[in-house]
Amino acid sequence: MSGLSIRHDACDLDFLSLGALVHRLDPGVIPFRKAKSLDIHVSGGEYNVAANLSDCFGLKTGVATAMVDYGIGELVQARVREMGVKPFYKWFKHDGVRGPNIATVYSDRGQGVRAPVVFYNRANEAGAMLKPGDFDWASIFAKGVRWFHSGGIFSALSETTAPLIVEGMKAAKAAGAVNSFDLNYRAKLWAAIGGDEKGQQVIRTIVEQVDALVGNEEDLQKGLGIKGPEVASTKSKLDPDAFFSMIDQAVKKFPNIRMVATTLREVHSTNRHDWAAVLWLDGKTYVSPTMELDVIDRIGGGDGFAAGLFYGLIAGKTPEEALRLGWAHGALLTTFPGDVTMAKLAEVESLAKGGSARVQR
Repeated sequence: MSGLSIRHDACDLDFLSLGALVHRLDPGVIPFRKAKSLDIHVSGGEYNVAANLSDCFGLKTGVATAMVDYGIGELVQARVREMGVKPFYKWFKHDGVRGPNIATVYSDRGQGVRAPVVFYNRANEAGAMLKPGDFDWASIFAKGVRWFHSGGIFSALSETTAPLIVEGMKAAKAAGAVNSFDLNYRAKLWAAIGGDEKGQQVIRTIVEQVDALVGNEEDLQKGLGIKGPEVASTKSKLDPDAFFSMIDQAVKKFPNIRMVATTLREVHSTNRHDWAAVLWLDGKTYVSPTMELDVIDRIGGGDGFAAGLFYGLIAGKTPEEALRLGWAHGALLTTFPGDVTMAKLAEVESLAKGGSARVQR
């Protein structure tokens, strides 16, 4: 139904992601300095999409990632199994003291006028040690993969992660898979390995391999060096014109890109957002409705959107239907604690068609 060439023959996997797994410590609405207990969520921008596509949408998905042989690693493996994602692990041995480690994300939820606070410990991270040659792409793709996905956070972890993404995407392309990339530009991460100029240079080498791109206008400006309006000066965060006006520039730079999509979010308070999404596919533009969200946990909403959109395209839905599924699933994901879905497909489809929050009797 789209200009993306999605395989329809028998495939071992509908979707495979490449990225670093992390564990997120969540004290809920309590700030960390006052916390006495924590929930543990397993996450990772790339993994989240695979987990959502498996658990909610019923696709066969996998993740290529680093794994460490210690207790946190065992916890993470159990959650990956629980979400039905097939793992392709590069194993690292923990020395019992310093690592290598599975990175820790510290993230409270905020409340009302108090924003969520996020900080990290990515020291001696196993995911950053991944490099070209660590995965046997030939055997993975030989069994058939429809869609391959990675992201900007993983590409910024070290000097070796971006070349690994390019290696994976070249193998995916040779095997007939769609390549997608979530720009997720994080200046703090790029600062550690050369700054914004280095970030743009590295991301360009990846995007040359990409069919489908996820990222907002700020990602396009900072990650790809596309000129656009100052993000803060746009008349509304929900106005799609600023985003669409930059797509032509992006496609001129990268004529291989067939799809670009993003969420639009106006934050009134930590728990009250206006939410919409936009899609550019083969020169045509699509805009979702806008809905008011009562947010429990905003982390992972963008990955929820990407999962619903990708599902719609893989399942052969129209672009409008695929966008609506992404918009609805991303919205539902913000109503659950944690970074991955707890939604059922019927709930997503109902909301995408204009369902309401009336009691289900």
